[in-house]
Amino acid sequence: MTLNCVIIDDEPLAAELLANYAEKVPFLDLQGTFNSATEAIKTIREKKIDLVFLDIQMPELSGLEFARIIGNETRIVFTTAFSQYAIEGYKVNALDYLLKPISFEKFLEVSQKALDYFESLSKQKAMKEDRFIFIKSEYKLQKINFDDILYIEGVKDYVKFYVKGNSKGIMSLMNMKKVEEYLPEPEFMRIHRSYIVHMSEVQLVDRFRIVMGDNYLPISESYKDMVQKYIEDHTLF
Repeated sequence: MTLNCVIIDDEPLAAELLANYAEKVPFLDLQGTFNSATEAIKTIREKKIDLVFLDIQMPELSGLEFARIIGNETRIVFTTAFSQYAIEGYKVNALDYLLKPISFEKFLEVSQKALDYFESLSKQKAMKEDRFIFIKSEYKLQKINFDDILYIEGVKDYVKFYVKGNSKGIMSLMNMKKVEEYLPEPEFMRIHRSYIVHMSEVQLVDRFRIVMGDNYLPISESYKDMVQKYIEDHTLF
């Protein structure tokens, strides 16, 4: 996988340094180096830019302001000489930040993090389109079709898939957050820290508990509003 990137920094020497770094990273394809955010807008809009190395303190339009107006598909790595800006960077969903002076080692580390993110995103998309996953269970790889899943339960460090035709469930060592990332929403919905439910398989809701066979799955307060809206959107009054 190759990531299209641009560099935005109002200091020409800083921009040149990062451009030299980018040229050394085989999976980065540098599409342009700019000394202001306004100069970069056209390139970012016309080309599919995956990653922006963005200085925070710039005239006209600051990096933080610019981050709020570009699309979510483009991820940002802030470059700054001031560590206190890191918290502000995460508020605008920055992938990471680099503290000046920036070494090639740190630049490569953050670039690898970006590559891992986009590869994971691509994998998630493929799984959602193919509608099946393989999980490790009892030293074997078990295929699970999305259409066969009834619900998923988190049990400490394990996840248990309850599928059609298997009342015992299929156990695998993983966490619920990882499973949730690879399942299409809102078809699969988190209703509790311990449960993800295949909503199209729900046949009964009893006093705000989802009934799956003989099992009553609680809906926790933190997910209540989201689940209630889904149910209301599919209810005839």
